[in-house]
Amino acid sequence: QVQLVESGGDSVQSGGSLRLSCVASGFTVEDYAVAWFRQAPGMERKIVSCISSANIIPYDFQKGRFAIPRDTAKNTVYLQMNNLMPEDPGVYYCAVVFGPGSNWCPSTARDGIDYWGAGTQVTVSS
Repeated sequence: QVQLVESGGDSVQSGGSLRLSCVASGFTVEDYAVAWFRQAPGMERKIVSCISSANIIPYDFQKGRFAIPRDTAKNTVYLQMNNLMPEDPGVYYCAVVFGPGSNWCPSTARDGIDYWGAGTQVTVSS
């Protein structure tokens, strides 16, 4: 049974850091693309970062503030968020896509996501 469990969300001050965790079960994270999405209130879910099965990270929307390390021993994908800004709050979801290729990552929430986690809340105060 495939399951994704996020944790690590919290309320932090602007400029602070958080590390979100996405613990996977039912599949091996190094075999598929795992992505992080953010959803702000009233907005659609948007891609934050992704790591493909070939260990390719195609996006850097946060200009170096975020990283997406993968720990195969713990079957976990993290989202390390540094220098958090007022535009970063929302519910953060991890997602997995079973295919189509080792270098591929989704770019939108409609790109064939197979499973979603329940999300973890991030709040940033100024």
